[in-house]
Amino acid sequence: MQHDKILILDFGSQFTQLIARRVREAHVYCEVHPCDVSDDWVRAYAADGHLKGIILSGSHASVYEVDDRAPDAVFTLGVPVLGICYGMQTMAQQLGGKVEGSATREFGYAEVRAHGHTALLKGIADFTTPEGHGMLKVWMSHGDKVTALPPGFKVMASTPSCPIAGMADEARRFYGVQFHPEVTHTVQGRAILERFVLEICGAQPDWIMQNHIEEAVQNIRAQVGDEEVILGLSGGVDSSVAAALIHRAIGEQLTCVFVDHGLLRLHEGDMVMEMFAGKLHAKVVRVDASELFLRELAGVSDPEQKRKIIGRLFVDVFKAEAEKLKAARPGSKGAQWLAQGTIYPDVIESGGAKSKKAVTIKSHHNVGGLPEQLGLKLLEPLRDLFKDEVRELGVALGLPHDMVYRHPFPGPGLGVRILGEVKKEYAELLRRADAIFIEELRSTIEPHSGKSWYDLTSQAFAVFLPVKSVGVMGDARTYDWVVALRAVQTSDFMTADWAELPYALLKKVSSRIINEVRGINRVTYDVSSKPPATIEWE
Repeated sequence: MQHDKILILDFGSQFTQLIARRVREAHVYCEVHPCDVSDDWVRAYAADGHLKGIILSGSHASVYEVDDRAPDAVFTLGVPVLGICYGMQTMAQQLGGKVEGSATREFGYAEVRAHGHTALLKGIADFTTPEGHGMLKVWMSHGDKVTALPPGFKVMASTPSCPIAGMADEARRFYGVQFHPEVTHTVQGRAILERFVLEICGAQPDWIMQNHIEEAVQNIRAQVGDEEVILGLSGGVDSSVAAALIHRAIGEQLTCVFVDHGLLRLHEGDMVMEMFAGKLHAKVVRVDASELFLRELAGVSDPEQKRKIIGRLFVDVFKAEAEKLKAARPGSKGAQWLAQGTIYPDVIESGGAKSKKAVTIKSHHNVGGLPEQLGLKLLEPLRDLFKDEVRELGVALGLPHDMVYRHPFPGPGLGVRILGEVKKEYAELLRRADAIFIEELRSTIEPHSGKSWYDLTSQAFAVFLPVKSVGVMGDARTYDWVVALRAVQTSDFMTADWAELPYALLKKVSSRIINEVRGINRVTYDVSSKPPATIEWE
């Protein structure tokens, strides 16, 4: 099926994939490509007639300090163009305007006045001033500003410190905004992007996960043919949905390898086997590699090094299991493909966006392909999907709601929730404390919504801190370990606020952990938001 599509050119912003997510939420297909693609590439991309519009992303750079610019073809195709932050600035500069450094930088909340009743902003406002001006509550992040409009443009929005906070050439359907409509802090951001994509670009909203299953199945069959696939099953949402999708496509050609690295949550291994081997009747090989992982992690404290060790060991284990499967079936070529549950957010945070311009925050063990010596081709059927799309796909595939809507769990497991060196005893304490926290979140109902606090939080977990504190239990002095509880609420995982859990809930969780998990005598609660913190501690 051919979908109408929006092209997003990435200038290196950490929010670029968030733009894509907002477009997908409008049920319009989009792709992200680097800003330095050629004019010929852009024209070829538009040749099938399905390109309906182009969005230019933001960037941490200044247009007058770097050579990053939109291909000239962007402005000659005849499709609408929306420039966001840096995207607006490069549009202005390339089309004959002027950009300069601003004496007053704007980072964070701002109120923008809309001008001129343009097609993009007409009728969209958060409030109206006594003078009748429509105002937008937005998120700014810029140190430069457009100081002279290109020919044919008019002012579309302004703030006191940024007279040209938005510009429009309605004849050519070119628009630029200095603020970021893709972040949730811009209250009308979704409405603005939907206006651009659906009304100005006229894209058909036919990107729907229920319909995507058949497309994905056909793509997997075409890619794999009659070859066999081995999949690393972690039990998390992403690998579980990938397994169900690939199993739907090729059935017995898929073998799932579930590696128990000793860093899973309480009883997680048994639950994974019950679901996939017991209910879905998929071929699942369970490998107990806990001693190997813990041995290799001994003495290692640096989080990046831990992630790399875990990633390398996963590859080693998969390679060994692939060889075993091949040896067990004489005459068989064995697995030719390794499937992974890589999704867009993994790529974003690894600085793995196609532009290679994003700043790396942390690496992910399942991003970047496989070492050549592995000898397997890579199958990543979820790589272009966001977490909410993966969940929708999982439900459409028939996976249980509780599994699909489980909180995210990092690939390295408890290895990055144990700060510093990873030890077996630390993992045992942490998985029991974490289980208590999750159990209480599930059983505590918030009265106004009628939902559990587990459903009201996007991710919640316990973190083991490698410090001891003095405590008193009975009449005896204790000197035991500390755990921190972390719970956040977010719609996109790019930004997140710490969850304001009820004191009574935190009190009960703390009491249970200290009384039931011998070796822990102090519980803290993390009240950091993202940014500046990340959701995980490592």
